[in-house]
Amino acid sequence: MVARRLADESVQPASFAFNAENLAWAEKRIALYPAGRQQSAVIPLLMRAQEQDGWVSRATIEAVAEMLGMAYIRVLEVATFYTQFQLQPVGKRAHVQVCGTTPCMLRGAGELIEVCKSKIHHDPHHLNADGSMSWEEVECAGACVNAPMVTIFKDTYEDLTPGRLEEIIDAFHAGRGDTIKPGTQIQRLNAAAEGGQSTLLEMPTATREKFVPPPPPPEAAAAAPAAAPAAAPAAPAPAQAPTTAARPKDVTEESAPAIKGTPADAKVSEGKAEAERAKANVEAKADGTPSQPMREGAVGAEVEGGKIDGGKAPGKPHDNPPAADGSSATVGKEKPEIIAPAANPAEVNPVAEKGGIQPLFTAPAGDPDDLKLISGVGPVLEGRLNALGITQWSQVAAMTPDDIAKVEASLNFKGRVARDNWLAQAEVLARGGVEEYRKVFGKDPR
Repeated sequence: MVARRLADESVQPASFAFNAENLAWAEKRIALYPAGRQQSAVIPLLMRAQEQDGWVSRATIEAVAEMLGMAYIRVLEVATFYTQFQLQPVGKRAHVQVCGTTPCMLRGAGELIEVCKSKIHHDPHHLNADGSMSWEEVECAGACVNAPMVTIFKDTYEDLTPGRLEEIIDAFHAGRGDTIKPGTQIQRLNAAAEGGQSTLLEMPTATREKFVPPPPPPEAAAAAPAAAPAAAPAAPAPAQAPTTAARPKDVTEESAPAIKGTPADAKVSEGKAEAERAKANVEAKADGTPSQPMREGAVGAEVEGGKIDGGKAPGKPHDNPPAADGSSATVGKEKPEIIAPAANPAEVNPVAEKGGIQPLFTAPAGDPDDLKLISGVGPVLEGRLNALGITQWSQVAAMTPDDIAKVEASLNFKGRVARDNWLAQAEVLARGGVEEYRKVFGKDPR
């Protein structure tokens, strides 16, 4: 697929309007959608406009956009995306669309294209001498089984040969297109097998009949052995006793020691236990007062004397003692003195070192232009350009490569001027404003 663009301005009509019948149809179509969803009718309205005029012009796109309250660019996006919309004039009597996708190409679509070149015009999207015929190559038209094929308006013509396509083109050129039967051009039913149906030959009916199997043949019945006499009914089997296989096992003291409890030889009386506790208190000189860590005369792990650096890691900064008011202590840290080399003026960023963007150009006298009309320039970027001294479209259009490098380095967006084509846009705006921009680029600025 290539980029699809609107037709040249020389063939664009000045305006477009639906006729009375199509206008009523369009209003009814728009009313089918809920409030606020009328834009969903854009494709039906564009197709109806194409059926009225034969193609979709710029005026058509603008008229449909105004009817649906849409921006022009949104309708233009739809019209250029779908190849069903013709963006330039087509033949008044027939526009032949040749399917060129793989199945059709394998079955002879290339020969059909040569027929169009010889009978209509050497190039696609061009009218013939009297403006009645045109042609183009399209993607799959959805009849691969009957390839190759062409589409003319809303009808398809399938199973074509070069000779048959010449006959069809001649008929439409003479105004006798209604004499050509759409669909397959050979002896087949729609997309069924060529030469007739070979399976499912019985016609289905709505009547249902119960299937009754036929009786066996007499010889089979005679060969079958005589049936043995019926045996006496067997005695019922005794009922099986229920099992406990699925039940949980019973919990006993042997299987659960916790239920079993403390062994008898390990149990002591409460009096004996209390006597042992009192004896331990006497041996430990416990007087009932709470323990005081780091107390006077403490020994063992409570002594600070045995700790290196008072219990702190050697060389680790110590906490300052708490302030008199009880505020938290801080750790005193020494900061090394940093001696930086003198700054090079040539490498100083004017934005970072001087507190803002420094002008690079002298702003011309007069009111500034609206730089936001240049695609890629927003309100913030416009303000930054104005701070550099760029206020006119003509300044942007006249920028040299050195000027562009300075601007991009100062604003830190390398390559944006060329990527968004600022110079060409600014030159058109400086030459003729918004109207000239529409003529050159085919859309409103921004």
